[in-house]
Amino acid sequence: MSSTTKPVNQRAWFLILPVLLCVAFSAIVPLMVVVNYSVQDIISPDRRVFVGTEWFVSIMRDEELHGALMRQLIYSFSVLAVELPLGILLALAMPATGWRSSAVLVIVSLSLLIPWNVVGTIWQIFGRTDIGLMGAALQAIGIPYNYTGNATHAWLTVLLMDVWHWTPLVALLGYAGLRSIPDAYYQAASIDGASKLDVFRYVQLPKMRGVLVIAVLLRFMDSFMIYTEPFVLTGGGPGNSTTFLSQFLTQKAVGQFDLGPAAAFSLIYFLIILLMCFVLYNWMQRVGIDAKETAHA
Repeated sequence: MSSTTKPVNQRAWFLILPVLLCVAFSAIVPLMVVVNYSVQDIISPDRRVFVGTEWFVSIMRDEELHGALMRQLIYSFSVLAVELPLGILLALAMPATGWRSSAVLVIVSLSLLIPWNVVGTIWQIFGRTDIGLMGAALQAIGIPYNYTGNATHAWLTVLLMDVWHWTPLVALLGYAGLRSIPDAYYQAASIDGASKLDVFRYVQLPKMRGVLVIAVLLRFMDSFMIYTEPFVLTGGGPGNSTTFLSQFLTQKAVGQFDLGPAAAFSLIYFLIILLMCFVLYNWMQRVGIDAKETAHA
């Protein structure tokens, strides 16, 4: 008995060709250029010398990089520690149905529509002690607030600015996760006499795990690459207190025009983000599995 195989139509590959071209133009080609620069010493436009891993070794020994990396890690994990619980609380407080739900969704989303440079300008004015609402209020109650001269005040202001700007994203993701929970779960919890805390712990939080993983990864990646807001607000100062990795990279590439070390650090920067996201994702997956096993037990 002979079998015939139906020919496979390969025309579908042409549908993703525009996507492949866009990715190649916006990501792959620039990445290859950076790799090329990272192993060469560009003496002049017509003269380049291959140096191998020299730039990688020199940039990894840079004390300024070590300081910027430490500030970046503390900042990014502080962002997650503040925005994640705040976003969950905001999602739980938002109305589920009716016109109030639509109104609250629009209001909560407003800060997400503001461009990054405008956010920095808003908080630059907001924190001024002469005309800014926050700065003047803190001065009025006796707190000598000065984000341009005090390193701690500058760091906390950048953190508060990020919390104001991006907590709504976590809230919207959490709200979507809550709305996807069937009513049968709440009815079963009510029959069992579960408290609100029990409902949150055993029903809502496990069902929100998927969207919370997305929220953690998005917020970590974005906070780890933050540049515009602190640059507009503090310029990286006072001193280097708000100089994070992206601004350190810009200073190397644009300010000092050290293209080789800057290219090498760009690749290291990319690998750090990739590694941290991988670790966070696997950790949250492990926590979710443990939570399920505990609930079943």
